[in-house]
Amino acid sequence: MIRLAKSHPSAVRFLVVGGIGFVITMVINYGLKLFVIPQHPVTALAVGTIVATIVSYWMNKKWSFDDRGSRHTGQEMLLFVVVSVIGIGINSAPLYLSRYGFGLEVPNVTRTTQEIADFVSGPVIGTMFAMVFRYWAMNKWVFPKRAQLDDVLSPVSPSTASTPTR
Repeated sequence: MIRLAKSHPSAVRFLVVGGIGFVITMVINYGLKLFVIPQHPVTALAVGTIVATIVSYWMNKKWSFDDRGSRHTGQEMLLFVVVSVIGIGINSAPLYLSRYGFGLEVPNVTRTTQEIADFVSGPVIGTMFAMVFRYWAMNKWVFPKRAQLDDVLSPVSPSTASTPTR
């Protein structure tokens, strides 16, 4: 873990931000699911994930990837939203499949089985897949290293630039 922290500090910070986002997601998800919209578990999870995503943007920008990129904030936010919407879809897909594809909901199964299936499929499996995608996409497009950003923004890419002859 110490080696990981030294070689990839942004990854460790990203995981901490993700942990905070997970707590935010779960509080909102279960608050909505248990007290406000119990008939719409996928919507409850999506709302929790959206709120956590907004918080995580600022935490990632100011802490996890603070040494990266210098895009205009509007462009960066647009890319973050696109990556996050895809991540929300990835996060919600296993829960949707569990509930509506496999029928793991009351009255087909007990309430306990339904809740365990919901937790394992959405917050556990969905979050793992979405986390891997988000970290890769954040590094690649939203908060790229400065050299990568220069390559993307440069009118002539290094691979097509002419090399001087002697």
